[in-house]
Amino acid sequence: MLKGEHKVKNLLYKEFKLALHPTCYIFLLMAFMLLIPNYPYYVAFFYQTLGIFFIFVGGQANNDVYFTTLLPVPKRATVKARFGVIIIMELAQIAVSIPFAILRNSLNPLENQAGMEANIALFGLVLMMYAIFNMVFLPMVYKTAFKIGLPYVFACSAMAIFVGVAELSIQLIPALKTTLDTLDLRYLPQQLAVLIFGILVFLLVTTLAYLKSATRFEKIDL
Repeated sequence: MLKGEHKVKNLLYKEFKLALHPTCYIFLLMAFMLLIPNYPYYVAFFYQTLGIFFIFVGGQANNDVYFTTLLPVPKRATVKARFGVIIIMELAQIAVSIPFAILRNSLNPLENQAGMEANIALFGLVLMMYAIFNMVFLPMVYKTAFKIGLPYVFACSAMAIFVGVAELSIQLIPALKTTLDTLDLRYLPQQLAVLIFGILVFLLVTTLAYLKSATRFEKIDL
């Protein structure tokens, strides 16, 4: 294993043991909200962003930034490790939600009157929502390494705008309503296309967010 990769692996281990806030695990249980009839299912995924926010709150209380900068590792490696744990928790939230989506559709196949159905397209849209969160919140945090409240407000606002635009578009455009907001397997190809697009957006935007965050963090004089 390369020396740099070994350092990132050790930092990732440190993130899970010392930095990851307990609420990140607790919020995984919010996947059960997909069982609620007539509910905006994006909310079930929002909670994990709050857990990520608490990671930085806890780190600030424990002087995690100062502690990490004392370690013989590049600043960029610490950012990469933090991004690693965030991405893992975001993807875990989606993975845990899949069985609940399947169960919901088996127990209650009636139409969700409060927004998107718990289908494949929803997970693609959630990935885009997480990508927006990562791009707005993380680079703003790493610009100062200390201001976290306002960046989270901006990130939540950006996610809300995205969800609002996505929902309105799907509900008001008949073609999208028919193909995406449904459990009809005839429209599975269209929903898979949204999922694949969501994966690509998540990978690209999160990578850009990492590069921007790492560059900003390296410029900070601690």
